[in-house]
Formats: sequence, C-alpha cells, structure tokens
Amino acid sequence: MELLENVSNDIRRLLGELDTILRNVDINKVATKTTIRQIVGHMCDSASNNTHRIIHLQYQKSPLIFPDYANLGVNDIWIKIQNYNTYEWDDLIHLLKYTTIHVAHVIQNIDSTKLQQQWISALNEHITLEEMIVDYPRHFKLHYDEIVDLIAQ
Repeated sequence: MELLENVSNDIRRLLGELDTILRNVDINKVATKTTIRQIVGHMCDSASNNTHRIIHLQYQKSPLIFPDYANLGVNDIWIKIQNYNTYEWDDLIHLLKYTTIHVAHVIQNIDSTKLQQQWISALNEHITLEEMIVDYPRHFKLHYDEIVDLIAQ
C-alpha cells in the first residue's frame, strides 16, 4: 500500500539525515547538553513502543487499551530509569538507528485491512493504527528539530 511505503520512506529519510548530524556533532557538546541524549533516548523508546502498538493492533481486539508511555509524564520516567545521560554516544546512535529502521520496516509490512484498528490512549483518545503511523514522521521530526536547535546553541 502506498501510504505505508510513503510513511516508511519518510522515516528512513529523516533517520538518515539525523544519523549524519548525530555522528558529526562535537562529542563535547553532547557531553555538556544531556538533553540531547535524553531526546535521542526518548526517540528510541518511541520506536520501541510504537512497534509494540503496531503489532498488537494487528491481532488483538479493537479498541485496545495499551500502556501509554508518552502521556502523563511517564516518558520522563522511562528516560530516567534507563539513564540515557550515561549511555555510550555511539551505542545510543546505533540504538536509535536500528530501532527506527525496524519500526519503518514494521510499518511497511502492516496488514492494510487493520489500519482502522484503534487503541485508547491514557487521555482516553481513540487513535487508529493509520493515524498513529501517519503521525510518526511528524513526531520524529519534532525531536529531530529539537536536537538540531540544541546543537546550534
């Protein structure tokens, strides 16, 4: 399906651009701006959580109540528990690269008959699988831009 391929390609394109930026950033700048590591870590968590949602939404009864790590401040707890500030920089870049490549692969292989399956967020919003995957590049770009802004400071 063209939608799935387009979303997957958008994610891969953004990842390629961000990967280049992260590999070329002055490591001293990253060391003094722990927020960059935290944002990259959050992006890894987002890829992982969205992969799980995508899979579950293709075989479980809809609407699905799925743990919502992104709302109500829970994502900050994830970042703190995983202590991304001490993660080896090259390893963190690899983690982002490969979790994001995987989510793009999973999106490209979604059963298109399942795109209207829904999950219920912690804010009691009903979100379709299609809405979720279409929003993924926007979310990725939001954090990409935050990182670029922090590097520029």
